Amino acid sequence: MISAKLNYYKHMQNRYQSSFSQDTTLSSKLFNLLEIVFPGAGITSYAEQARKLGAAWEDASTPFARFHEDGSLITHVGVLEIPMRLMGEDVIVGGVHAVCTHPDFRRRGYYREIMNEVLDYCDKRYETLILTTSNPEFYYPFGFRFVQEHSFITNINSPGGVNGLRLLDINNIDDVNLLHRILETRAPVSNIIGVVNEKALFLVNEATIPMYYFPDLDTIACMSIENNELKLYDLVAPQILPLQEFIQRIPDNIKSCFIYFNPQNLNTNAQALPDMLDGDSHLMVRGIFTPEYQKFMIPRSARC
Repeated sequence: MISAKLNYYKHMQNRYQSSFSQDTTLSSKLFNLLEIVFPGAGITSYAEQARKLGAAWEDASTPFARFHEDGSLITHVGVLEIPMRLMGEDVIVGGVHAVCTHPDFRRRGYYREIMNEVLDYCDKRYETLILTTSNPEFYYPFGFRFVQEHSFITNINSPGGVNGLRLLDINNIDDVNLLHRILETRAPVSNIIGVVNEKALFLVNEATIPMYYFPDLDTIACMSIENNELKLYDLVAPQILPLQEFIQRIPDNIKSCFIYFNPQNLNTNAQALPDMLDGDSHLMVRGIFTPEYQKFMIPRSARC
């Protein structure tokens, strides 16, 4: 009798935690739900591309799920482990992502119940939780707080240099191997906040967007150029080199550069501006966050 009660109590304490490996239907149910809640966001195609490149969502994320009596998934919250450099210290940060409830089942308390279980799970494992959202009000009740991020702008005035870069071809096995090698050995873009040896989140966020490779620098740049303006979102390299090393290898005329991470390792003078990536990507933090009062932005590739 006591054993039965303990088993029941354990089940109730972990009634939402699921497993992709033990429930082979969960993956398809999750992506169906994500397409309903975030129509047009392309999450399924991003995840599929990352899977083809050897970084499966299902291997990286711990799912918390609630099902309807008919077996359909109605609420989900995922937890990622993100290896980060925070103020010079390497830590594992918990990333909360893919938070969604089917529109037909909202305002019934399911989200609150599942978030409480997620936090119970995370508080035993991580000192820091992060997420990004356009709806910060959903997370304040759970102890998350908004942390202001900054972008950085610097004048360049480069007439264009030699063509020292090329597009990375993710359909080429040599380039895929190159990408994995550099992700595994990358240096953090900044000691204030950067990422080390992480693949799944990077590939979900970046694999469907052009990535550029500088062969003689052995560096991958997540960037875009438009109207003589360079936007630099992330650098993946064994060593982060000065910004000028990249500029002189870009054939385009560039007048200014916006940098979406702290440029302390780029050896350039840049003005910090309070900013949010994409205009409404609020960084929410729970627990200890040592860079909180520094000027930084979490690179686009590491946002969840």
